[in-house]
Amino acid sequence: MSEELLILFSFLLFMGIFAGVGIASMWVKQDTTDDYLVAGRGMHPALAALSAVSTWNSGYMFIGFIGFIFLQGYSAIWIALVSTIGQLVAWIWLYKYIQKEGSERNLRSLSSLVSSKSGAPEAKLAAVLSVFFLAIYAAAQLTAGGVALKSMLNWSEIIGILIGFVLVVAYCYAGGIRASIWTDAAQSTVMIVGSTILCVVALSKVGGLSGLHDRLAFISAENPGVDLVDIYPSGLTFGATLWIAAFFLGGLGVAGQPQVVSRVMTLKDDSDRKEAMVWFFVWQTPFIALMFLIGLACRAIFDGVIAPEDAQTGLPELAQSLNPILGGVILASIFAATMSTADSQVLACTAAITDDIKPEWNQDHGKTKKVTLAIAALATGISLVGQLFPGFGDSVFALVVFAVYGLGGIFVPLILIRMMGYEPDSKHTISMMVAALLGVLVWTIASVLFADGDWPGGVFPSVPGIGAAFAVHFGYCLRYEKSDAKSNPFGRYKMPTRQISAIGAAILLTFVVAIETSYLVAAPSEGSSANRIGDYEVTGNLTYYEIASDSEYILDGEDTTIELNIGGPEEDGEFSMLNVVGVRATLTYADDEQSPVGCGSAEDSVSGNLMYSDLQVTEEVMSGQMFQLLWANVSVLDTTVSNMSKSDIIDMLENPDYLGFGDHSLQISVDVNKGDCIDPFRETSDDGEDVSYLWELITLDYSITMV
Repeated sequence: MSEELLILFSFLLFMGIFAGVGIASMWVKQDTTDDYLVAGRGMHPALAALSAVSTWNSGYMFIGFIGFIFLQGYSAIWIALVSTIGQLVAWIWLYKYIQKEGSERNLRSLSSLVSSKSGAPEAKLAAVLSVFFLAIYAAAQLTAGGVALKSMLNWSEIIGILIGFVLVVAYCYAGGIRASIWTDAAQSTVMIVGSTILCVVALSKVGGLSGLHDRLAFISAENPGVDLVDIYPSGLTFGATLWIAAFFLGGLGVAGQPQVVSRVMTLKDDSDRKEAMVWFFVWQTPFIALMFLIGLACRAIFDGVIAPEDAQTGLPELAQSLNPILGGVILASIFAATMSTADSQVLACTAAITDDIKPEWNQDHGKTKKVTLAIAALATGISLVGQLFPGFGDSVFALVVFAVYGLGGIFVPLILIRMMGYEPDSKHTISMMVAALLGVLVWTIASVLFADGDWPGGVFPSVPGIGAAFAVHFGYCLRYEKSDAKSNPFGRYKMPTRQISAIGAAILLTFVVAIETSYLVAAPSEGSSANRIGDYEVTGNLTYYEIASDSEYILDGEDTTIELNIGGPEEDGEFSMLNVVGVRATLTYADDEQSPVGCGSAEDSVSGNLMYSDLQVTEEVMSGQMFQLLWANVSVLDTTVSNMSKSDIIDMLENPDYLGFGDHSLQISVDVNKGDCIDPFRETSDDGEDVSYLWELITLDYSITMV
């Protein structure tokens, strides 16, 4: 049996198991809208937690997060560590409030939670924004599934997207959120087991943790501008504090993800929430650690094989290259995770529409399912359109970042202030949501227009999104009289005194100074990978390009100068892309001295002078002899250089500041030497020399390999 068939067999086997688990949920479901959207609020905490793990990680973790680690190296640890801390804060405080409010007010959607009543104007806007972002998010999941199938089975991404659509609809119609949670729990188990095996095999392939580090260090040294073993990335315009804070807010933003919050709403009470929290982090933490190591191993194994723009295919390629059966299991995990997350997002959109946009449908089970079908079709359409426009649907990580931080910016600030007891009115709430939306949109657009598709200054959109929402909140509070309860932005909590504010500011300042100091010390400079001291093997060859040739008759005691201009990069000249390191001239002549009888002969003296900028070389030459002006140190070619950095070697070999382009001169001088005659009334006839010249430009190609 071929490897492709083995992968397909194991993939179909596990997909069949997942489907069977989903179908089994039909035996205990009830045909009510409450059971369809929140499982009757009686879900077991362990199942809800495992489902949250699978839903939160989804295809983004397998595809997008692995691709992010592939490109960033060690510095990606911050998104893994700090976002986990943000999630912990969300589970401890925000989810407590969400579970309590959801149960007491019988809420089924996150959009209802940020308003005083379902169907209010702010709830409608929140629902519309939820549908907008979740449709994009679900489209990213379908795209991730398509990427995985294409990478491992060479199927068209469109086929994978359409298969995903069918499965999403099937999951939703089979048992609603109950089917989704049950299959999620099964998938979480396969995800953690399969990832553990994959990580062990991958590490053994690269020589363990030490071998992994050595390989990443080698790649960094070989590629200027790549720093895979540095804890900080280079070029953080706004420093490390905001960069790290963005990841924390991103983790906190899990409380703004309707598809995850819906799992919390299926829990009966706070004790179930606490139990679910333990299950979540017992499962989530090692999974993130495994993904981090696998992402690094992908770079170590596939560097130079997978192009940076295809980094998101790292895990599928790794799984396929190691073991066909394991590859099928991983493929099934990726695909099932994407589908499970997508169906959760579709159901969350359904709850938002039926509870807030069209509240008259909230108990109509038939219309609820039609809404589900329409949302699934919308997400599929977005994913398919994305295949037609490169740069739109081909980056899963970018799509997820946009949706995650958009939802987090919209919902988290409102949940926080309502949790503190502040009851914003409709205008207040809508203004905060619009500000968050604009913050994320403007920041995302700026990243494309002004930073070549990278986040400006290295900061994810969570900071401008949440920051803009809170700015509006505090602005509204300043409008009210101090005696008015609405003037206190902290709700039922007292405004901090000046002393408390000063202490808090001092602590925050100390924290910021510590982080920025560590960044200044530990962060790599631009191109620092090329500054590592080591042993390098240097090879190269010189190439000679004819730039002029002719002959000149030069009289005794005189000289002639030939001028030449070499067009540089700004002129798009012939040699503009070459590493020019010198010039060479070859002078050829034949002494035409006529010596009568009784007279001797003597060799004439011919010298050449090569001049460029403030560099020159003068040499007396014999006929056919070459001389050159060389400004690169080529003595290191075809040698092993020790105790130097790659950048130092490059400085020896490279053309600094386009040296070699511009005006050149070749000066040829002739000094006639006449032979002596016995008869003083006779003399030799020699007025000068006919000198032919070949003038060449010298370029250098080289390679530097770390030994």
